[in-house]
Amino acid sequence: MSSTHRTAENRPSGGERPPGGDRPPSPLRQLAAASVGNAVEWYDWHAYSFLAVYFAEQVFPPDTGNSLVPLLSSFAVFAVGFFMRPVGGLLMGAVADRHGRRAALTVTILLMGGGSLLVALTPTYATAGVLAPVILVIARLVQGLSVGGEFAASTTFLVESAGPGRRGLFASFQYVSTTFGQLLASGTAALLAALLSEAQMGQWGWRVAFLGGALLSLLGLWIRRGARETLPRTAEQRAARPGLFEALRRHPRQSLLICGITAGGTLAYYTWTTYLPTYAQVNAGFDKGDSLIVGTLSLVFFALLQPLGGMLSDRIGRKPLLLGFSLGFALLAVPLLHLVTDAFVSLLLVQCAGLVLLTGYTSIAAAVNAELFPARVRAAGIGFPYSLTVALFGGTAPYVGTWFRQSGHAGLFPWYVAVLCLVSFCVYLTLPETARQKLDR
Repeated sequence: MSSTHRTAENRPSGGERPPGGDRPPSPLRQLAAASVGNAVEWYDWHAYSFLAVYFAEQVFPPDTGNSLVPLLSSFAVFAVGFFMRPVGGLLMGAVADRHGRRAALTVTILLMGGGSLLVALTPTYATAGVLAPVILVIARLVQGLSVGGEFAASTTFLVESAGPGRRGLFASFQYVSTTFGQLLASGTAALLAALLSEAQMGQWGWRVAFLGGALLSLLGLWIRRGARETLPRTAEQRAARPGLFEALRRHPRQSLLICGITAGGTLAYYTWTTYLPTYAQVNAGFDKGDSLIVGTLSLVFFALLQPLGGMLSDRIGRKPLLLGFSLGFALLAVPLLHLVTDAFVSLLLVQCAGLVLLTGYTSIAAAVNAELFPARVRAAGIGFPYSLTVALFGGTAPYVGTWFRQSGHAGLFPWYVAVLCLVSFCVYLTLPETARQKLDR
């Protein structure tokens, strides 16, 4: 076989020869390409939840009898966006498996930037009537499609970029970058709240954050252009592309495992990182501005924990961390949430304590998921069941928590979190240990 032919076979599936010929990609460059783009994606996604308390009454019709109705409506739209995530996980996962991880990562960040711009330009209910919430719903559907595909593509890209014995460490950057994006959203909301009056925030301040997100998406797109493809294939392999539902058809057990692995983790994650500030506001009368500050401080702490969890899993395995997370939340979710008061320190301690436990799941979720599937269907195999489970349990967490409060049963929500984490604990007991298994490429 000629050297020319060998070079052609080893090129990435996108057809272009990467800089540096056949030299392996720089790990730091791969991490940056995945992480920076992922952070931008999640800034756009989480800005909605942090700013919902400000724009809810602008976009949704008011209910003079109950001030929680506009907020419930905004969280309902937040949940609706999650139900596009399984579609995004399936479609963008298929793009990643058929055309390469880079192609999927490019499409997802363009979709997210477009959705963020549409949110920024959403008219008020006073000026556009029912068209205002309709536009907001469309924007969140586009963003949901993007986020569902982002996790599938970036998870496979990160884990496939890792060297031997480092998959846990590399996988942890999925939530390092996710948390940084959320931190940027929280920090932006806190800064705007500090600089502007509450009336200004409700009128136009929240739009600034979404316009910034659209611009950041262009930055993420530019950085991702330097990524190296992690799924090089021969011409024969490219011709035999996997079917859209091949992962579900050929690997049903792994697909069900993804659902069980994710259920408790996603509910705990969205409760502690997204909904907890609002939970403190509506259940304990916590100050809006202070809750954003607490969220920002705790997210910094959370981001620092992720690489430590990833490295620990590379040494002792994935299962001990998963079991510690799920059992910890099953036992402590109820007492922790009952400790939330209107005191600044109480919320900070509760949030940080929960995030320590949560690291046992978040730092290694990408590695655990990727290690269950062969390379041929890895992105779609992860993307659809993961995103479906997140939609059912993670995306609905703010709405369910607020609904419990409105119906006079706020104390049931902590039990809901505890029971679902106990279910995941039972699933983790059945998992094989994959930390030291060779990754199919």
